[in-house]
Amino acid sequence: MPFDIDTARRNKTPRPLSDSERARVEEFIDSIHYSARYSDSEYEYRHVQLPKAMLKAIPKDYHDTSKGTLKLLWEEEWRALGITQSLGWEHYEVHEPEPHILLFKYVVMAIPKLGSTFDAS
Repeated sequence: MPFDIDTARRNKTPRPLSDSERARVEEFIDSIHYSARYSDSEYEYRHVQLPKAMLKAIPKDYHDTSKGTLKLLWEEEWRALGITQSLGWEHYEVHEPEPHILLFKYVVMAIPKLGSTFDAS
């Protein structure tokens, strides 16, 4: 991935949910809120707001106890929690004052407009 992610803030490898862990978070999935997308010249961003009660249902090894937030989650982990987004989104930060808010970013690709020309040299 082309993202500058602090790998010390996530599990060394994706940690799948067990069936019982998945069952505990499923009741919250329909209450996950997705912000509108916003962007700068490099990235598109959005934040995902989990129901506050859902944090208690998420396994402890998904949590960063030093910060009181979730760790930065691998794609397999956030998808297992019921977060649905297109491919390419990266969980890059947690809003510490509100640990149920996860921040995501996506690389903005420079796509030429129709009618523009390329200099192949």
